[in-house]
Amino acid sequence: MLDKLLDIEKRFEQIEASYNDPEVVADHEALHRLGKQRADLEPIVAVIREYKRTLDALKDTETMLQDPEYRDLAQEELEPLRQKVVDLELKLKTMLVPKDPHDDRAVIIEVRPAAGGDEAAIFANELFRMYLRYAERQKWKAEVVEHEETGIGGIERASCKIDRLGAYSQLKHESGVHRVQRVPATESQGRIHTSTCTVAVLPEAEEVDVEIKNDDIEVSTYRSSSAGGQHMQKNETAIRVIHKPSGIVVTCQDERSQQQNKLKAMAVLRAKLYQAEIEKKEAERAGMRKGQVGSGDRSEKIRTYNFPQSRITDHRIGKDMHNMITFMDGDIQEMIDALVQYEQARKLSEVEGGDEVL
Repeated sequence: MLDKLLDIEKRFEQIEASYNDPEVVADHEALHRLGKQRADLEPIVAVIREYKRTLDALKDTETMLQDPEYRDLAQEELEPLRQKVVDLELKLKTMLVPKDPHDDRAVIIEVRPAAGGDEAAIFANELFRMYLRYAERQKWKAEVVEHEETGIGGIERASCKIDRLGAYSQLKHESGVHRVQRVPATESQGRIHTSTCTVAVLPEAEEVDVEIKNDDIEVSTYRSSSAGGQHMQKNETAIRVIHKPSGIVVTCQDERSQQQNKLKAMAVLRAKLYQAEIEKKEAERAGMRKGQVGSGDRSEKIRTYNFPQSRITDHRIGKDMHNMITFMDGDIQEMIDALVQYEQARKLSEVEGGDEVL
């Protein structure tokens, strides 16, 4: 780890030296880029230098133990210095954990029913409401982009944008297959059914992140099928956008004007294309990787909602919760915190194990 820390300090010193280069000073873009790099490195460099000073002080103190005149004084200082070294090492390992570059972004959440017919559609609607209620509890702004109902209290698909910086860092672990076990309202014999829904959490993409050419998209309008009042039923306000190169289709019918719906649909399309590019790069770097949603098969799951036992189980971290009613009403922060801590601990163990994570 020390070699890695010294490399970071060396890079910081190189950046500082660059400020004396007239060519760099004259290049505003280069200067801005160096300034950002310096700001990113400065906190860890400060700890690195404190760590080096403490190691030197510990070495000097251990040397003083050999001198009878200073042995008692050195003995008093030895243990606090050793503890400080341990604390600084832990702090540095934590700071070396790579930050997800998308953590600061807003998110788009898409929920779809998978296996289970009507019951899957109903549960998908409940999951979608759960995320909207979570955003409300956090006092975050959430906008429904699409909410296509089935007429039985279920949905064919639904998506929303949570416009809060950092929302992705909290919600990204919700991506995957969610499984529900319960007796459906339509079940006359009281049998427990198992159904699944898929959740995709996408970091919001800016126009600079994804270039979408006008020739690559096909935009069409149609009448909204959701409950939106007489105006929405009579006018073709709903928008369908097809991205021809990728085959991605995005629809939006929640707003009362074509323009508003098109803006929302394009935001979702950018997020999906951006996510596809992220996964492509990760696959190239880390080998084959499953998509975040999966096929929706009942055997694929990240979490199970067992209603008869009022138990929510996250299978990735083995955590059980027993507050089904409040959980489905958006009280999911405890589970989110546990998932974030698990990810942090995993990355920290990679740093401690010497794996390349930067």
